[in-house]
Amino acid sequence: MAAKATPPARERDPVLSIGGAASEVRGVALVLHGGRADSYDAVRPTHLSPLRMRPFAARLASGGGGQGLAVWTLRNRVRGWNGEDRSALRDARWALGRISVEHPDVPVYLLGHSMGGLTALSAAGHPQVRAVAALAPWLAPSSPVEPVRGRSLLIMHGDTDRWTSPTASLAFARRAQPVAADVRYVRMLGAGHFMFRTVPVWHGMSTSFLLGRFAEDTGAVIDRRVLERSAPLFRAGDPLDITA
Repeated sequence: MAAKATPPARERDPVLSIGGAASEVRGVALVLHGGRADSYDAVRPTHLSPLRMRPFAARLASGGGGQGLAVWTLRNRVRGWNGEDRSALRDARWALGRISVEHPDVPVYLLGHSMGGLTALSAAGHPQVRAVAALAPWLAPSSPVEPVRGRSLLIMHGDTDRWTSPTASLAFARRAQPVAADVRYVRMLGAGHFMFRTVPVWHGMSTSFLLGRFAEDTGAVIDRRVLERSAPLFRAGDPLDITA
């Protein structure tokens, strides 16, 4: 009897890793990795894009797991966005559907880098999503802001990024201001796309921002030292002119 053929990557389910709260889930953080413009190659666990998100997931779990924050890390089926297929967005919506089934009444927080940042901003219209942290997101002048309506939004972008556009990110933040609950844009001085420079700021500020929103939404008690990592966001005179 012939062995059953393995279906192409695009026909399989994405992969979810779940950590943080083991019971009494009061909120869910969904972590989304980057990728390529076009590729139907399978995402492997050893690829740098998903590996790059592990520290973010670990910080979210450490800071909020004890207070009921579950952390779901998504590994996409394929590496690309793939034009009209919007493969990564399909996978994020699949994960949000799973969250809705398992935890239908809890707030959801999205964190993504690069293509994952675009995915997070595009998926933010899901009714349970409360806040988004988009890191060096892959945006265009036509990227719609409607999905972030009523959401809290943080965008962080290195000013020397040559892979995605800090100018497009700032323009998106400006266009989002009239519709989002609040918007903050952080210019990471001297930082490029892959977050090699000032790594603790990328990790600490973005996760602290989401943990703060989780605390506000649920009454969770988050360590003051963790929340202090995002304090510069709220002390700035202009929320779209923050440097780090």
